[in-house]
Amino acid sequence: MTTVADSWLPLSPGERSVAIEVLVNGPLSRTELARRLDLSAGSLTRLTKPLIESGLLIEAAEAGAPVEVRQGRPSQPLAVVAESRSFVGFKITEDMVYAVVTTLRSDIVARYDRPLTTHDPAGVADVLAAMTDEFARVHPRLAGIGIGVGGLVEDRAVVGESPFLHWRDVPLAGLVEERTGLPVVVENDVAALVEAETWFGAGRGLDRFIVLTIGAGIGYGLVLGGKRVSCAEEDRGFGRHWIINPNGPLTPDGERGSAVSLLTISSIRYQVRAATGRDRTYEEILALAAAGESMPARVIDEAARALGTLVAQIANFAMPQKILLAGEGVGLMDVAGDTVRETITAHRHPLARPVPLETKVSDFHDWARGAAVLAIQVLVLGAAEA
Repeated sequence: MTTVADSWLPLSPGERSVAIEVLVNGPLSRTELARRLDLSAGSLTRLTKPLIESGLLIEAAEAGAPVEVRQGRPSQPLAVVAESRSFVGFKITEDMVYAVVTTLRSDIVARYDRPLTTHDPAGVADVLAAMTDEFARVHPRLAGIGIGVGGLVEDRAVVGESPFLHWRDVPLAGLVEERTGLPVVVENDVAALVEAETWFGAGRGLDRFIVLTIGAGIGYGLVLGGKRVSCAEEDRGFGRHWIINPNGPLTPDGERGSAVSLLTISSIRYQVRAATGRDRTYEEILALAAAGESMPARVIDEAARALGTLVAQIANFAMPQKILLAGEGVGLMDVAGDTVRETITAHRHPLARPVPLETKVSDFHDWARGAAVLAIQVLVLGAAEA
């Protein structure tokens, strides 16, 4: 397949800072860029010259943006050439692979899904390679691949443990690189989503930001100083051991009354099935709760109070500027959002500021986009510690 990964020269730390600032916040005038990075005009010229020559940055007028008047000639704002490279992002679930192709600014230009019929690592890598090959026929300027996996990921290359795929110590990056010829970065899926929201979404420009996801599991990401806080315990059972109500339900997944046992889709379905003898989808349970059917309404009300308690506890300890609630389980807010907000207030100091809670209805393509953002950060900009 045709790729351009090798044509992008590694960036120096200074060039990387300029590129990231323009990528995330641009278009920016040279004066504003120098102010943001505390650079002299001469230093900025030295750093931007190779970025313009390589095609990463361009002088481009933005509608309504003032032209900067400099000695000699007017100067247009600096912008990233978003279409200069494309990136593939994958989100792997237990039974599906969701994929996107994005621009350098993480705009999705193509989406694709494929059933996952095997958990054999080589077989999964074959599926990802085949999907990449299909993308490359339409988007020939592929520069790299990002892969998001639910589980513990080591060195952005090896899946140390994935309960959904039943993997241990799988060198996924290497397997996919061998088959595609493209550089690959692998990361925990929640971490990838946090990076995407920090750079291009709800957390852009914020110093303290939190992402809380509910769905198949409970995910948590913390951003301090504008950067995601990574730790060795990432995806090692955050929700499974965060006890919301010690007298709460006991389910097959999670300790009694834990965030997992109260909030995950599988646990909510399990509780309704155990009480009624009928297997319902999550969407059906939400609809029945909204219609006032007693048992689904009781389970959803308990889940809403659990979510409100969890959000309040996080806000009390981390003091974020914003909490983003995302994941395939956020439909809970549509049915019981008032209960969630009332519970948050009840667990906060009376004079505390309201928790800035933003809800994002996200599908698995959003998670795949997060993986593509990791590829942009690590493979192109060289932000190894992004």
